[in-house]
Amino acid sequence: MPPAKIALKSEPAVTTRHQIQTRIVRSNPEADAVPSALPHDVTRLESPKLWPVAVPSPPNSRRDHVSKFQARVPPIIGEATFRGWLPVDGVISGQLSANGGGFTIRQRPINGGGKCEPELNGEIRFKDLLRVNGYVAGRIVSEKGTLIVTTEARVDAEIEVAVAVISGTVNGSVIGHERVELNPGAVIMGNISTNSLAVRPGAFFHGDCCVWKEKNGDK
Repeated sequence: MPPAKIALKSEPAVTTRHQIQTRIVRSNPEADAVPSALPHDVTRLESPKLWPVAVPSPPNSRRDHVSKFQARVPPIIGEATFRGWLPVDGVISGQLSANGGGFTIRQRPINGGGKCEPELNGEIRFKDLLRVNGYVAGRIVSEKGTLIVTTEARVDAEIEVAVAVISGTVNGSVIGHERVELNPGAVIMGNISTNSLAVRPGAFFHGDCCVWKEKNGDK
């Protein structure tokens, strides 16, 4: 009886590859793992979101600073027409047009330092009564009106009115068709021509004086 032969059966190649693949997968499971979904697409960059932020205006803004100040006293008080220069350091409100209109001016107080400039520089005409409180230059004219120059006022102008009552400083000639009164503290640097002159104690006058004898202007 011939000897029995041992049959050798090789494993199919598929099984071998399967085992190899199985070993490869098990040896590095993270390398071949594919995530189901990425959190963000790296090729698409999202722009940052901009949120509106309210920025409060500074408490001492220029607008508040301009509108909130103590306005100075007007240089003149009364109804008059003015033609000349008016420097403004403050707030102007109102409207002017060819058919008329009006506006209001609020001036800041004048600082003590620096060169002082006239608040009104030109010609002022009035009919009844005009009171000067500030610094005025130019010419003041009224045929029948009364001009009052207060203690704080300064007038660098030629004055021709019916009545002039002066308590401040006047640099220029003064013509009063009816009378001129110089109160205590008045300083007049110029000539005076009038029908009646009254000088109170404490007034200072430097210039020539001409007093008319009659109302028609005869000397």
